[in-house]
Amino acid sequence: MIGYLGVDVGSVSTNLVVIDEETNVVSYIYRRTMGNPIQAVQDGLRELRELLPAGIVINGAGTTGSARYLSGVIIGADIVKNEITAHAVAASHIVPDVRTVLEIGGQDSKIIILREGVAVDFAMNTVCAAGTGSFLDHQSERIGIPIEEFGSYALKSQNPAQIAGRCTVFAESDMIHKQQMGYHVEDIIYGLCQSLVRNYLNNVAKGKELLSPIVFQGGVAANLGIKKAFEETLGMEIVIPKYYSVMGAIGAALLAKEKAGNKVESSFKGFSTSDIDFKTSSFYCKGCSNNCEIVKIEVDREVLARWGGRCGKWEIEQT
Repeated sequence: MIGYLGVDVGSVSTNLVVIDEETNVVSYIYRRTMGNPIQAVQDGLRELRELLPAGIVINGAGTTGSARYLSGVIIGADIVKNEITAHAVAASHIVPDVRTVLEIGGQDSKIIILREGVAVDFAMNTVCAAGTGSFLDHQSERIGIPIEEFGSYALKSQNPAQIAGRCTVFAESDMIHKQQMGYHVEDIIYGLCQSLVRNYLNNVAKGKELLSPIVFQGGVAANLGIKKAFEETLGMEIVIPKYYSVMGAIGAALLAKEKAGNKVESSFKGFSTSDIDFKTSSFYCKGCSNNCEIVKIEVDREVLARWGGRCGKWEIEQT
């Protein structure tokens, strides 16, 4: 079997996907990054290797996410792309006529506007945690209800509470106040879902024309309360793909497959790269007033790559 590997490394989760020649998902891994992207990728490769059919050959590999350059060096990626491109490619593949992509992850959220299969506009929110998965995780822990059950609780709500959603501090304070007033927990949870959706639409999606079909992806798409709140607010159906939590990795794998179609030999280093001791460090270049922070990755004191500069001076591999 021929396969194509996609790796999406974010601040919260690290996702790995292998698709086959027919673009079917053969296997995938969704795991926490835990502040150590190198370890997360290596552990993910070990897990993925155990799940894949014996004898599978990886004919291409792609990376995306905030640590895409780092993970690209680790696995030997054939293509490295930003999250917008990867998520747009995956959504277009699953829902060919998609025109709006809503993506909410652990610590950021984004919207992608597509027309005729082409991404024509996008926006990201990486400043405020309100409306992201990490905030929902925190509230589920505080309330004492597993995050996996948040959606089912929200769907039971008959009289959702009004929760301020502009800021995590205000939202949490408002939730505590509503609890003290005796609101049912399901009404507080759905009120929070509505609040987060308002925050997303008023900030991330502000000024954007949201047309259906609308695809909702990212880890927060597991929360059916958020899906319901989007549908009620927009008055449109929201489509959640089967592999909503790893769509970035699927997009990276699809891009790797597309590049492999040009008959270029893959640079993938193999699953044994999970056993290599990679080291990362950084320094500031004093060559000009930009004061760029240069990140380097090395093995046994051999520098594999450097990146982070504006002029390209340090991107040349040196030892």
